[in-house]
Order: sequence, then C-alpha cells, then structure tokens
Amino acid sequence: MRRALIVVDVQKDFCEGGNVPVKGGAGRAVAIAELVRDADGRYAHVVATRDHHIDPGGHFSDEPDFENSFPVHCVVGSEGGEFHPDFAPVVTEGKVDEVFFKGARSASKSGFEGATEHGTPLGTWLREREVGGVDVVGIATDHCVKATALDGVRAGFDVAVLLDYTAGVSAATTDVALDELRTAGVKLTGTPVVLA
Repeated sequence: MRRALIVVDVQKDFCEGGNVPVKGGAGRAVAIAELVRDADGRYAHVVATRDHHIDPGGHFSDEPDFENSFPVHCVVGSEGGEFHPDFAPVVTEGKVDEVFFKGARSASKSGFEGATEHGTPLGTWLREREVGGVDVVGIATDHCVKATALDGVRAGFDVAVLLDYTAGVSAATTDVALDELRTAGVKLTGTPVVLA
C-alpha cells in the first residue's frame, strides 16, 4: 500500500510566541522537519496543510471557547500564518510535494477540507496518486490532527497518527482525542507530547 505523510498546520501562530500557541509546538516543528528529511523511500508523498483564514466567521472570537472559537490566527498574508521557521526549509527544499490550504471562510480543522492553490482537495490528490494509507503528524493533537485523522478514516484511508510528532493543547483534551481516534480505528504510535 502506498502511504503518504500528512503534516498538519506547523505554523508560527500554533507554536510558542504565536497567537494560539501550543507548548511543544516549536520542538515538534524541528522533529517533523527531521522526519521529512529522513522520509526518502518511506512515503510515496509528503504533504502539508495550512490554516489560511480570510473571514472564518465565528471561528475568530474576542471571547474564544478554544473548542470552536479561537483568537485571530493564521490570517492570509500574516506572519503567523507562515510555516514555523524550523519546518519551512523542508518545504522550500522540495521535500513537501504539495501544500493544502484550509479555512478561508470557515473553521476547517481537517486537512481533508483543504485544497491546493488550484483547488484540488486533499483526498482527491491522494487518490489520484494511488495512496491508500496516511500517517498524520503536526499541531494540535486534540484539534486539527484529530480532525484530519478522523476524516481520513471516513474517506477510506488506512490512518495512523505518529504521536511523537504531535503536540497537544492539554492532557485532558488529548486523552479524549486519543480515545476518539482509537474508537474510529486510527492506529496510534509513540507517546503524545503535552507540555501544557
């Protein structure tokens, strides 16, 4: 089975110093960059997703609940929306085959709601390349990583989450997310990183 690596939202705003920081995010950016550089032959393709907000409605809030609404983040054209500087080089080096943008006018937590600059959805892009399985890494375990993995299962892919390469917002919400993922049939490997 051809597998792909999906790197979820390793962006400045989700790492320390960003607008919606996840403790450990910067460290995961370094680890994921190393994983991608060493991935030759392990994956048929490596792709990345990016929050890419223009006007996502209630997803932005001055009084966020941190479940469905959050402070302003990853706005198109903002520095916070860029890839973390420890991950960005693998993209410019050509180690990432495609980038999928999500959430222009919605919350869009799942990478499978994303599309290329030309409008090709992630699931379609993978199927066109005969990918049957995906490994998911990135930020945050209990939000966009979870949503991407669950949508991957719904789309018929064999899905694993590599927990050593994810960062969670809190232990409680990460534990709930891991239970959801297990129940859905997602394979979990490694140990979740939760530094909150």
